[in-house]
Amino acid sequence: MIIGFDAKRIVRNGTGLGSYGRTLVNDLIRQGEEGAEYLLYAPDKGRDDLRSQIIEGAQFRYPQGNPSSLRKAWWRTHGIVSDLKRDGVQVFHGLSGELPIGLRKAGIRGVVTIHDLIFLRHPEYYHWLDTRIYEWKFRQTLKEADQIIAISECTKRDIMELGGVNEDHIKVVYQSYGPRFSATVTPAQRQEVRQRYHLPERYILHVGTIERRKNLRLAVDALPLLPSDLHLVAVGRQTPYVKEIPQSDRLHLLSGVPDSDLAAIYAMAEAFVYPSRYEGFGIPILEAIAAGLPVVACTGSCLEEAGGPSCLYVAPDDVEGMAAAVLSVLRGSPDRDLRIRQSQEYIQRFRGTDVAGQVLEVYRQFL
Repeated sequence: MIIGFDAKRIVRNGTGLGSYGRTLVNDLIRQGEEGAEYLLYAPDKGRDDLRSQIIEGAQFRYPQGNPSSLRKAWWRTHGIVSDLKRDGVQVFHGLSGELPIGLRKAGIRGVVTIHDLIFLRHPEYYHWLDTRIYEWKFRQTLKEADQIIAISECTKRDIMELGGVNEDHIKVVYQSYGPRFSATVTPAQRQEVRQRYHLPERYILHVGTIERRKNLRLAVDALPLLPSDLHLVAVGRQTPYVKEIPQSDRLHLLSGVPDSDLAAIYAMAEAFVYPSRYEGFGIPILEAIAAGLPVVACTGSCLEEAGGPSCLYVAPDDVEGMAAAVLSVLRGSPDRDLRIRQSQEYIQRFRGTDVAGQVLEVYRQFL
């Protein structure tokens, strides 16, 4: 069984799509499927720190020579097919919503994970040209895919409605979270990370790109209604949306945080907030719960599906509701420990080995 993967995000993206790909591939390797060979196709080597997170048991493949950026893009959408045929790949898995053109004609089965269709559901969050490009890639991918994996029931509904895809063609396989977030972080590690990033003693945490859709401002606007010594730490790539967020000495924006430090930042937080207006799933919610944090998120997409019934959810414009929900889960609050324990029980359904097992079953149906 020779399985190929689109590994561009694996070697380039520190969070989000990159985390999904690395976690899935590592969990597939740990499954120990007899006779399975995993080949990771990337347009270049990307970041050493990300590439090295893939455990032993998979091999990387790159385009020949030293191609230009334009040539790399062409290889990923067209030229890669000849390499897949050369290597005997039977199933190719597009981990980030894309499949190369010509896959079906080459007799290679195509599996694609679609994380969200926000560019179609909420195009106002994108440049119009990007929306057109994403939609074209989506339509082309539908022509090549033998099986679609949706990461949530919410995404499945969007694919059916916006893509006109039959329900039988889509399988929901939830995302998994890295086991490092539930591992013990030593006092020394906590202290070192706290000093390096000048973290306050008390803070609530948000992890994700600082962009309009993620709606960080809701949490910032709620700060004046929370205890004066409680701060907000937001970890993620910053976009021009940052300029729309009111300045506050209680707001700490961190970018470029390596994955190795993230578990400690989670572990020292008092609660986690995820006020996004629309998501395909919301993997940071799982990471936060695994780290032992209560979660406050927003209604309107799939976040209740990710966090389960013991997290709290408020409307994405409800400042007072956000503040009240956070207050109700801070240390010392009634039911805080119960909420955390029940949430951790809920997310066991997303454990990596279970996810990898479901994905393996998808591959097996074509072999």
